[in-house]
Amino acid sequence: MIKFLDLHKINTRFESEFQKGFKRFLDSGQYILGSEVARFESDFATYCGTDHCVGTANGLDALTLIFKSYLHLGKLRPNDEVIVPANTYIASILAIINAGLKPVLVEPDLQTYNLSSQHIEKHITSKTKAILVVHLYGQLNAMTLINTLAESRGLLVVEDAAQAHGAVDAINSRKAGNLSHAAAFSFYPSKNLGALGDGGAVTTNDIQLAETLKLMRNYGSSKKYCNEIVGVNSRLDELQAAFLNIKLKFLDADNTRRQNIAKRYLSEIKNKKITLPFYNGSKDHVFHVFVIRITDRANFMAYLRANNVEFVMHYPIAPHHQQALKDFRGQHLPITELIHNTIISIPISPVMTDKEVSKVVEIINTYQ
Repeated sequence: MIKFLDLHKINTRFESEFQKGFKRFLDSGQYILGSEVARFESDFATYCGTDHCVGTANGLDALTLIFKSYLHLGKLRPNDEVIVPANTYIASILAIINAGLKPVLVEPDLQTYNLSSQHIEKHITSKTKAILVVHLYGQLNAMTLINTLAESRGLLVVEDAAQAHGAVDAINSRKAGNLSHAAAFSFYPSKNLGALGDGGAVTTNDIQLAETLKLMRNYGSSKKYCNEIVGVNSRLDELQAAFLNIKLKFLDADNTRRQNIAKRYLSEIKNKKITLPFYNGSKDHVFHVFVIRITDRANFMAYLRANNVEFVMHYPIAPHHQQALKDFRGQHLPITELIHNTIISIPISPVMTDKEVSKVVEIINTYQ
């Protein structure tokens, strides 16, 4: 069986370091917002090239708290509209709704699966106050064009960078997390930088936003039992921060391995039934997943199962077809529906062997 993502194999590489990290954590006696979180926040901010990083309990909270903090700071108001890609994972949309704002679902570009400035511009109204870009599948949006458009309209830009840790913009050489006013990351175990549990963070160059986020994540308090604003309990776990501190050093090498596997897939998969993803060969795509499209998906999935190749659909149901978002069901989103009806993610990870890659290529090329 060729696993879609072998998390055990990925993490056993660091087992001895994890054990040392756990002992350091245990011996410290600091189990909430201690030195491990502080070190990770500092190191991850440096890695992303931002002035600030604020750890949170998970990626959804990171995104939600950005919007709630902007509301607290008066840069957003309840029911303001936020543009968001229609084909994203539902968490992006939930963050907007849970903050008391209104998502506006916009069709992606079919080549990149990301938002384009042209599609965004068509949906900007007097109620639009922010754009949430999602670096879907690990590929950066065209941020220079989007930021230029947003600046001309006085809009906030927020990155959902949950799938793009370490991706580098080819135009300005800045990393995901440093391409907008604020960015949210998830460290869910399957991410390119994954914890051994849940975790998230916000990166930003805005000190006022960073300080508000620190209050928000900790009951609205900077001093115990003194609550300055209405907050929540959403703190990056100290032990997960210790593990992330270890894995961060290997992120670039792991991303390079993913990119090299992707280049093999792109050059060696020759099946005319398969639509391969767009990739310009730069570091702007870190291939959190390698997504292909195929019309007869059900038959293809059965074929992969029969040949012991694991796969995942990212994602099988479009957000506007979810019961939770039934108010959006009447929207006409043909590109989004095409994507969700035809995509399959095939195995890619930093621990895949060359032999496994060759086998996946062979199996896909022999599909009829």
